[in-house]
Amino acid sequence: MFRLIPIMLILTLPGCFLAPGMDMNNDNGMTEIELPTNRDGQLVKEKVRIVPITADLIIERESNRRQAINSLPPVDPNKTSYRIGPQDRLQITVWEHPELNDPGGEKIMPELAGKVVDENGDLYYPYVGSMHVAGKTVSEARADLTRELSKYFKKVKLDIRVLSFQAHRVAVVGEVVRPGVQTMNETPLTVAEAITRAGGSTKDSDFANVALARDGKLYKLDVQSMYEKGLTTQNLLLKDGDVLNVGDQKDSKVFVMGEANRQQAIQINKGRMSLSQALAEASGVDFNTSRPGDIYVIRAGDMHPEIFQLDAESPDAMILADQFPLQAHDTLFIGTAGVTQWSRVLNQILPGSFTAIMSQAAMMGM
Repeated sequence: MFRLIPIMLILTLPGCFLAPGMDMNNDNGMTEIELPTNRDGQLVKEKVRIVPITADLIIERESNRRQAINSLPPVDPNKTSYRIGPQDRLQITVWEHPELNDPGGEKIMPELAGKVVDENGDLYYPYVGSMHVAGKTVSEARADLTRELSKYFKKVKLDIRVLSFQAHRVAVVGEVVRPGVQTMNETPLTVAEAITRAGGSTKDSDFANVALARDGKLYKLDVQSMYEKGLTTQNLLLKDGDVLNVGDQKDSKVFVMGEANRQQAIQINKGRMSLSQALAEASGVDFNTSRPGDIYVIRAGDMHPEIFQLDAESPDAMILADQFPLQAHDTLFIGTAGVTQWSRVLNQILPGSFTAIMSQAAMMGM
C-alpha cells in the first residue's frame, strides 16, 4: 500500500508541471511566450497569433501569392533597346568623308578602334566637339550626330555601331556554373538568358528560389514555374546594376518534430512541398502518442514569425493539408497526447517500470 502512495501523489499534480519534452501551449490563440518580431522596422517582443489552417486561409494566401507575382517590376518598352553609356566604344563611319573616320581603318586593333564614351556620357567628334550620347539608342545618337555634321557638310550619311559594350552590367551569382558579371548588349537580357550565359544550373540549383536585387529592393522569382508552366512573368528583363542570385536547394528543408513516426529534415523538391507531403515523408503521425488536433507549422519568417495550426481529427483535414504549401525552414510540430505525456512522466520518475507497478497495484486490489 505504501509503495503506491507516490503514484497517487503524482497523479494529483497539474499536467503541465511534469510533462517531459516539448508541447505547444497557447494562450487564447496566442503563443505562450513573446517572440522577436519586426514591427514597422523596429524589433519588438510580442506574442504571435496561432492561425487555424482553413479554406479561407488557403484562399487568402493564394491570392496574396498571385498579387506578389503581379507586383514584380514592370517592363518599360522604352528601355528594351540598348542605350549607350560610359566606357562604350563606338565605331562611327561617315560616307564620302574618310577624313572623319578612324585613321588606319582595318589595321587598327579592335580594342583600340572607335571612340570611347567618357565618364560623363559625352563623345568627342571632329567639327561637332563634345556631344552627350549616354542614355540614347544608337538610332538617336546617329540622328543627333547627322544633324550636327550637317551644319558643315551636305547630305551627310553616317553609321554608328557599338564595338565594345561596357556600360551596362548585371551580376549572376549563387548556384550557376560560372557566376560573375555579364555585360549587356543590343539584345535585351532576360533572367533566362542571364542564367544560360552563366553556364546554367548546378546540381544544387533551386530555380524556385531565385532573388533579384534591384534599386534597393529584393524580388523573389520562381524560375522553375517559368520552365515548367511557361510563366513568362518570371522572365524579367534585366537592367544595369541588377544582381540575380540562384538559390541553393540544400538550404530548402522542412524540419519535422514532435510525435511523427520519423523526426527528420526533409528536402523540398523543386520548391514545392505541401503539409500532407511532409507528413507522408515523416511516415505519418503516430496516432498512439500524438494529438492530431494539434499539428503546427512554425515559420520564423526573418523576424516575421507565423504559426499555423491544423486540426487533423477529421480525415477531411488532409485535403487542407495537401493545399497548404510549406516554405524553406518551416518546422512541422506534432503535439503529444496528454496520456502519453503522463506515461512518460511516470516512467521517468517512478522506480522500475510504471506498467509493472500498475500491474502490481491491480493484483493488490487497488
